[in-house]
Amino acid sequence: MDILRFATAGSVDDGKSTLIGRLLFDSKSIFEDQLESVERTSRDRGEETTNLALLTDGLRAEREQGITIDVAYRYFATDRRSFILADCPGHVQYTKNTVTGASTADAVVVLIDARKGVLEQTRRHLSVLHLLRVPHVIVAVNKVDLVDFSEPVFREIEADIRRVSQELGIGAAQADGTADHADVRVIPVSALDGDNVVDRSPRMPWYDGPSLLEVLETLPAADELEDEHEAFRFPVQLAIRPQGALAPDAVARGLDVEEYRDYRAYAGQVAEGTVTVGDPVVVLSPGHEPRTTTVTGIDFAGTSLDTAFAPQSVALRLADEIDIARGDTIAAAGTVGESSADLYGSVAWLSSKPLREGARVFVKHGTQTVKAIVRSVSGKLDLDTFEVQPASDLELNDIGEVQIRLAAPLPLEPYAKHRRTGAFLVIDPADGNTLAAGMVKEHPGDSEDERYWI
Repeated sequence: MDILRFATAGSVDDGKSTLIGRLLFDSKSIFEDQLESVERTSRDRGEETTNLALLTDGLRAEREQGITIDVAYRYFATDRRSFILADCPGHVQYTKNTVTGASTADAVVVLIDARKGVLEQTRRHLSVLHLLRVPHVIVAVNKVDLVDFSEPVFREIEADIRRVSQELGIGAAQADGTADHADVRVIPVSALDGDNVVDRSPRMPWYDGPSLLEVLETLPAADELEDEHEAFRFPVQLAIRPQGALAPDAVARGLDVEEYRDYRAYAGQVAEGTVTVGDPVVVLSPGHEPRTTTVTGIDFAGTSLDTAFAPQSVALRLADEIDIARGDTIAAAGTVGESSADLYGSVAWLSSKPLREGARVFVKHGTQTVKAIVRSVSGKLDLDTFEVQPASDLELNDIGEVQIRLAAPLPLEPYAKHRRTGAFLVIDPADGNTLAAGMVKEHPGDSEDERYWI
């Protein structure tokens, strides 16, 4: 079975944790001792029914306040598919946690309270999901039981969602004539009672669509959507050079020390595309000219492979002895452009420290981290109009556009075409905390500004 990674998003008290608890409970993915613990805690709190939100809200502060604070990961499986889910917080203060959970998701379930409709936080989350190019957006209109399962209420919210999606361009045709990366589905649910969560509800005869679980079981994962001809990209994490010094357990398994005396390989995760033994590749190192060589071997968990593909973690052996270290990138020959020290990107600002022009930061791209300076903040997104308005700084939870000057050129590729290699992080050099999640934009061809020096 394949794996689908999905996350939840939404405003405070929209019922995200309850929905996930109901999904786990009705799909029979809860161990008996877990259910007994939740039932006991619910009784101790004086609640008449089992509070399924407690399955994901494990922190004491979360249970006391009745809100989600940190991202809670859960793993479960049905007969058709395995799932990794991330229950993300809805409070504006914790939008950064939603960015974290959604950044690796194949799909995101956005919850809306049927009594409240589309809120500012809903618009913010949809904006973030659009920037992150999440392949599937599922909007669950929750608590329909509190509006008497009203079809007009649901249809009005559905129309609002379609309008917001259209304003953002989710699902719209692109300039090159292709369809947008994402699709949007809207489902009426009652997480508390389980309507349309796992099984279709008889209390909403006007809705003839699938339940939430039915959608999750049939959606294609991100890896299935990627073009099989996507160019190979491999950020190097580690150079492996045992020089005959193998671990005792490896020797006990029969590995020959002498055979590995001259062994040299480069470990990492295939970020994009496919690589086959014999393929010509180019090695990209910051500050150096690209170097071309050939793949002579692919090692995986003690075995040799002929081909590796994303997102496998493997070790590559190359024909030439090239100085390669963590942070370098191995890519398919003839598929990469020139590296650049000018980074243009969209960022979701995640820190209480405001971003201002001239700030010195670290930028992490792939496995490489370099010093950088913020040359300019060109604007931030207005959540009412979804237009970029002029701005000179970014505050917590702002989504803006920036230009950053890097200390060394990197193989930057637009996020719109390369979801894995087009992402970057902005890091505080003082304490190592993440300041922003960023997406590389097309280079507008601006020349270097000599006022700034790293």
